[in-house]
Amino acid sequence: MALFPFTRKSEFFSEEEKKQVVKAIQEAELTTSGEVRVFIESRCRFVDPLDRAAELFWNLKMDYTQDRNAVLVYVAVRDHQFAVFADQAIHEKVGNEFWNKEVQAMKRHFAQNHYADAVTQVVKDVGIALQFHFPFNRETDKNELPDEIIFGS
Repeated sequence: MALFPFTRKSEFFSEEEKKQVVKAIQEAELTTSGEVRVFIESRCRFVDPLDRAAELFWNLKMDYTQDRNAVLVYVAVRDHQFAVFADQAIHEKVGNEFWNKEVQAMKRHFAQNHYADAVTQVVKDVGIALQFHFPFNRETDKNELPDEIIFGS
């Protein structure tokens, strides 16, 4: 059996797993002014996954959030590449060690074929960090970025 049995990009997650990840994003964002997005694509060859995540972050205009506290969870399925890229304000609060720990956690889940669980757990962890440093303010906060998973090629 292939490690990744899905043939089309959108079939990486079942419909139930997609809902699980989107729900994690929405729940994380209920308690913070921060924004979380998930980008999944097949390959990331010849490029460092963090560089690819940064490129996507800027292409998705995630650096335009009011508090500069958006986070992108990036996964290249077939190449087993992972990255978490964050905007300046949240990165300054948690630092490289936090992001590296989250990438390692994703790798452990993926090694056990728990793909949706990997992404969901990272989203939850990021949400907790965002909540601590950028708590939700009912008066000023709004959902600045879409919550759905983005599937690349």
